[in-house]
Amino acid sequence: MAQYLSNELAGTTTGTTTAAAAGYKPAATVYAGRLKRFRATVTYASQTTSDTIVLANVPAGFTFAYGVLNADTSSGSTTLAIGISGTTAKYRAAGAFTSTDTPTLFGKAAVAGAASELSSTETIILTLAAATAPSSGTLIVDLYFSSPN
Repeated sequence: MAQYLSNELAGTTTGTTTAAAAGYKPAATVYAGRLKRFRATVTYASQTTSDTIVLANVPAGFTFAYGVLNADTSSGSTTLAIGISGTTAKYRAAGAFTSTDTPTLFGKAAVAGAASELSSTETIILTLAAATAPSSGTLIVDLYFSSPN
């Protein structure tokens, strides 16, 4: 029975590699890298559907791992998308977040699995849609990225 390497160990995306190329080393941002947290605390204050909230400025060279949402108040019918300008749902598709006091993981496999380092600083935003945000409460967004240092 063949033993295959993960894409990160093999340096390919085929999933059928049994040996890495000579001299290949996995990228430090995704294999044995350091995980960095970017925390954003948002106070709900009836923000409208045309509002965006800047959550973090992530430096070039970092690679997205996952995010965690936690809130003391349901977003109700307000949907929350996490991404960047032009791709507002890059990291989390728009959806209501109704779980309270329950840390909830998010992240798109296509983004995390691509293991591509940011080529430039990325301003990550929260985009509100569908309804006005609650008039009070707290939403915490933790974004985790790996970095080579």
